[in-house]
Amino acid sequence: MAEILQKDCTWVFDGDALRLTPGRDKGVGLLRKELGELVVPLGALAGVSFEQGRKSGRLRLRLRDGADPLLHATGGRLTEPHDPYQLLVDSDRYGVAEYFVDEVRHALLLDRVPSGPVDAYLLPGPGVPLSFSAGDGTASFDGDLVRLEWNWKTEDAKASAGPRTLRVEDVVGVEWQPAVGLENGHLRFTVRNAPTKAPPKYDPNAVELWGFKKDPLMALVAAAVQARLPHPAHAPESAAGPAAPPAGPGPEIPAQAAGDDHDALLRRLRELGELHREGVLTDDEFALAKQAVLRRL
Repeated sequence: MAEILQKDCTWVFDGDALRLTPGRDKGVGLLRKELGELVVPLGALAGVSFEQGRKSGRLRLRLRDGADPLLHATGGRLTEPHDPYQLLVDSDRYGVAEYFVDEVRHALLLDRVPSGPVDAYLLPGPGVPLSFSAGDGTASFDGDLVRLEWNWKTEDAKASAGPRTLRVEDVVGVEWQPAVGLENGHLRFTVRNAPTKAPPKYDPNAVELWGFKKDPLMALVAAAVQARLPHPAHAPESAAGPAAPPAGPGPEIPAQAAGDDHDALLRRLRELGELHREGVLTDDEFALAKQAVLRRL
């Protein structure tokens, strides 16, 4: 057995599976706390690596494509401290980390585990029921029904129809996208026979995300629903939607955001001011967000 204990998480490998248990340190991400302990079967792994740094290193697990509904739903867009498959390692534990990698790699070779994609989920996804609020609404899922409820910041055109309830058998695709730059993110459900090109701000089957602390929790709802949909290896391409991009660095900033459009920046400042006055943003969150926008002006 190989084991490495860090304040953020403890990883244990018993030869058949890896047990990833989040720590209780205040720096542990909200998503990791809510997701709880993960058990990753050896057959779900495509590889493991360790990168040394000057002050800390990083262990990374690479899962086989299609093994985890969380990775599929988020398209590899989860970053620290929310990515469950990365672990920061203190410099005095480098030897332990290298031993851990050797043990996992030896088991992969011994069991002849292929690194290619799988045609069924090997992890179950988050447990239900789930209910989280972020952005312009609340998303809940009990294993059968998805319920979207709106708050006072929701656009009238979307909120006028009231709460939205979707049967999981009517959902053919789900996507979680984090906010990037000045572009908001979203949690969006694609519903059978009801395609839409409306932006998430106006789409009644989407929750718009503004880049705040609780946004990653919506990824758990996305993953729980994804786990109950046909595996992408079997779903028709038109129903499943575009394939999720491979795990890696976050998406590029859209051209409009990268151009630092002056009017867009001023609108963003006004929006941040409104959210702060209404109590949605704390003083610290408002100050950080405001500084980020002002640096672009």
